[in-house]
Amino acid sequence: MQEEIRVWLEDIEKAVGEINGFLPEPRNFIDFVKDLKTKRAVERNIEIIGEAMSRILNMQPDIPISNSRKIVDTRNRIIHGYDSVSDDVIWLIVSRYLPILEAEIKDIQRGN
Repeated sequence: MQEEIRVWLEDIEKAVGEINGFLPEPRNFIDFVKDLKTKRAVERNIEIIGEAMSRILNMQPDIPISNSRKIVDTRNRIIHGYDSVSDDVIWLIVSRYLPILEAEIKDIQRGN
């Protein structure tokens, strides 16, 4: 694995860890919606994840990460201020898709 890809995977892993730290268990959607600072911190880390994924895909388009293109697309929607990313979408990403991404990143790192 190229060193740049290894670094970007570590960046993704760190951003996922930060998101998990911002949202202690038990996770509560209502509390999330009311906490602007946490919402912005989570969005920023999703931006970081999306940017790192974009760079990885430019070097290794076949990396075994599900929804990799959607990760980049979500980053673009957040960055460019589109209204298409609601609190519900961010919550869905955090609760359903980040655990999958975290496991896939760890699998890739263990394999190389």
